Amino acid sequence: MTLPRTSRKAARPPYRGRAVPRPRATTATLLAGSGEGAGTVRKTVLPGGLRVLTETLPAVRSATFGIWAHVGSRDETPALGGATHYLEHLLFKGTRTRSALDISAPVEAVGGEMNAFTAKEYTCYYARVLDTDLPLAIDIVSDMLTGSVIRAEDVEAERGVVLEEIAMTEDDPGDCVHDLFARTMLGDTPLGRPVLGTVETVTGLTRDRVARFYQRHYTPTRLVVAAAGNVDHDDVVRRVTAAFDRAGALDGPDAAPHAPRGGSRTLRTTGRFDLLERRTEQTHLVLGTPGVGRHDERRWALSVLSAALGGGMSSRLFQEVREKRGLAYAVYSYTSGFADCGLFGVYAGCRPAQAADVLKLCREELAHVARHGLPDEEVARAVGQLCGSLVLGLEDTSALMHRLGKSELCWGEQMSVDDMLTRIRAVTPDDVREVAATVLGRRPSLSVIGPVTDRQATALQEAVA
Repeated sequence: MTLPRTSRKAARPPYRGRAVPRPRATTATLLAGSGEGAGTVRKTVLPGGLRVLTETLPAVRSATFGIWAHVGSRDETPALGGATHYLEHLLFKGTRTRSALDISAPVEAVGGEMNAFTAKEYTCYYARVLDTDLPLAIDIVSDMLTGSVIRAEDVEAERGVVLEEIAMTEDDPGDCVHDLFARTMLGDTPLGRPVLGTVETVTGLTRDRVARFYQRHYTPTRLVVAAAGNVDHDDVVRRVTAAFDRAGALDGPDAAPHAPRGGSRTLRTTGRFDLLERRTEQTHLVLGTPGVGRHDERRWALSVLSAALGGGMSSRLFQEVREKRGLAYAVYSYTSGFADCGLFGVYAGCRPAQAADVLKLCREELAHVARHGLPDEEVARAVGQLCGSLVLGLEDTSALMHRLGKSELCWGEQMSVDDMLTRIRAVTPDDVREVAATVLGRRPSLSVIGPVTDRQATALQEAVA
């Protein structure tokens, strides 16, 4: 795309010039396919630190291509709140050679789909197409990541779209309450702030700030390319190399890939209470405690514990709150693991008059399991549920691509499905009892959204006091 001379200066992509000759790429086979449906995972590190991973499944007719960026909302300063998500939108608006329509129309014309998402610690852009259309997906997604111009007029136009997305989220209290819980547990910190930012921070973002954020974080050392399906690794590497080379993105021959986030911190958040009063039909609440980080080996046992407590229709919370008493339609538990900490939460949505009863039941179940653990049969059922959902969740190429990219970015390694199943099946009732005593034995905090009266608010606050 050629900008008029009177236009503001386009964002300079984070790639300049070209350096030749350069070292050869290094390639390794990480996982060799074995058994029905198992794919072969290979990894190549290109000069400049760009990593390319593929999982080849010759029996399928689709392919998913994605690029993961090692940047999320936790990398933002308070003044840049929402910049990562804002940038996600802007990379679809046009490059030096493509308009926004030139990005979306070719993929949709072959029946493919494109999308992206921003999380607290990473961002992903991807396209799912027929295997024969993979070259198109590689070309377009790579161009988006390396050639965005971030025009001033697009920044202004997309600002309204992002503000509408924030408003849409705030109109869904069942979603918004999880942001409130993050703030309750993590406070006014990068992890505690919403991924979308706020109306104030998004309104204050300028084109220059967003462009500098792009230049700083979208460098090859911070990117991971992942492709899964009926793909040929060497062909993907050649096409990715050509696409990034055109943008001058493979210049730093000595650059090393960015290491996964690490560290460890202890959250001491207990007994906090946050209430956001809204005129809604239901009261939405999240009751929770600090959990474990994604590098903590106890994460396997905590996943089993969460599945047993609130992971399905046979779980304790579902049976006690919904099946036996009919107090809520939705009730479940979940874990969130970050690089250096984690959260465990129980969500329920119910009529305002029943919120105190629902909270009391949830607290009683958590306290009982913290003291006594779970019976062997419940642990076995939760293990089976996790194993089955893991395998079924990897039945399409999009899920495989997500596993490839996230594993490389977050852990710096690939674990086979069989290895993950082995780790889950190795969880014992004693392991669950130990992690339950640690995680559920703390005094929980509570986040609530709904039409809560002063009397109800006092009762809820006393329940976690």
